[in-house]
Amino acid sequence: MQEHDTTTPAELQRRHLLGLTGALLFGGLATRDALALTQALPDTEQGAQRGGAISALVHPEPPTLAFFVNTATPTRLVASKIFDGLLDYGPDLKPRAQLAERWELSTDGLQLRLWLRKNAFWHDGKPLTSADVKFSAEEVWKKHAPTGRRVFQNLTRVETPDATTVVLHLSKPAPVVLNALDVVSAPVLPRHLYEGTDIPNNPYNNKPVGSGPFVFKEWSRGSHIALERFDKYWASGLPYLDKLTFRVIPDVAGRAAALETGAVQYGERNPVTFADADRLAKSDKLVVSTAGYNGFAATLWLIPNLRDPILGKLEVRQALLHAINRDALVKTVWGGYAAPATGPVSSQLKSFYTPDTQQYPFDRAKAERLLDAAGFPKKADGLRFKLTHAFIPFGDDYRRTGEFVRQSLRAVGIDLELKAQDLASWTRDVFADYNYQLVSSWGVNWADPQLGLEQHYWSKAESKGTPWQNASGYASAETDRVLEAAQVERDPARRVQLYNELQKLVQKDLPLLHLFEYRWFGVWDKRLRNVTDTYNNSQNNFAKVWLDGAA
Repeated sequence: MQEHDTTTPAELQRRHLLGLTGALLFGGLATRDALALTQALPDTEQGAQRGGAISALVHPEPPTLAFFVNTATPTRLVASKIFDGLLDYGPDLKPRAQLAERWELSTDGLQLRLWLRKNAFWHDGKPLTSADVKFSAEEVWKKHAPTGRRVFQNLTRVETPDATTVVLHLSKPAPVVLNALDVVSAPVLPRHLYEGTDIPNNPYNNKPVGSGPFVFKEWSRGSHIALERFDKYWASGLPYLDKLTFRVIPDVAGRAAALETGAVQYGERNPVTFADADRLAKSDKLVVSTAGYNGFAATLWLIPNLRDPILGKLEVRQALLHAINRDALVKTVWGGYAAPATGPVSSQLKSFYTPDTQQYPFDRAKAERLLDAAGFPKKADGLRFKLTHAFIPFGDDYRRTGEFVRQSLRAVGIDLELKAQDLASWTRDVFADYNYQLVSSWGVNWADPQLGLEQHYWSKAESKGTPWQNASGYASAETDRVLEAAQVERDPARRVQLYNELQKLVQKDLPLLHLFEYRWFGVWDKRLRNVTDTYNNSQNNFAKVWLDGAA
């Protein structure tokens, strides 16, 4: 069985900071005061008070609320309050009950039985039953959900003995399945609103009827998304909050001001600049913390379009990495809230991580030799060729990362043009049209690499039009062999070996150019409790979050 990290949020925060300090010192860089984060209030329901309304930041604005098709973090942030999953996961990464109150995986790994709650309802008052799960498994997981399509590829039959029992039958074992029953990986949609419709274009996608603690009320584009308490939520007395409004504030200075003045009470996933995080951490009204991200270990990478005649050459991709000083990038752009990556698995996912992969240290001379060998000598103007780089439009840090990369590549004779787009256009160009050369993006390992890595490296995961599914066009028979062996391998030790092998393969082939690992932080009002009782702040359903008037 995979070992779960039971580190407390405070211990995790201390280790993150110590580890990050070591990484920076090792790179010869000084640390910053930004690492001295404040502590979150303890997670507790003792003395919980019902009532209150809070505003939270969402940045950028979600392109859609169809979280079962587009799994972008802003989309899942909002949708996870409207919908519940079959299971949720705690800070220790262990599964815990949500719509399913009990579950059992057969000893041969071929049958998963789920017992649903008898008092779960959709927001329109209809009961949530096994028929909804069966429909979702057959019509959404297998056909549309990016993670579900892979995890449940061997799902052959869904049995519903009664209204609250579901039995999933698999043709092959899927060890990852118990780590993939959350709201986004295995979404449960209301059958009565989706059956017989064009699911990706159903009108309820952006006025959702969910099963979670909060009811969708309105979406005023460019302004806010308003949710209200669901009075028939299956957990008696929950949620504590009456209203939850997501505010769209594109300007990073505006987000900092909104938190500082109390206009907004919550922001997750680096909502402000690192300098502002330093300043806000000194406030007696706010918390700045890395807690709540145990299962959200992520790396930022560059995606080269391998279909491109320039980027299709391995020597060019190797040269790009050698040309970028990632230690300096981490310090100057990310303020120390990151660490250089050694490959596709973050060092924070200790159970699967290996540092034993091919590395590409900063070396401009070597980058230039590789570019010469690839057939791209410098011309009279000192340049070799031109590339476009569309950075992911998630904020100023990503634009500045693009500028750092542009300067780095210019130094070895590559003319890099930055391309700024809105999220919808960027998503279409990269994942639907493959109309790009180089882009920056990021992704999460989750508790299991099959959930976070497979989609980028498995040739069969490529799905034109589906975001974050092997957009580079990478196809390797050896990599496919390793991934497909890991999908059904039930020996935990052997499975770790397979993913170690995968890390070595892709660091050699470079279908993605991993730059650094994140050290996420959130900012919220000190009166908020239970914010960090989660494996991922981006998916906390906020059912148990409450405002402590005494804090």
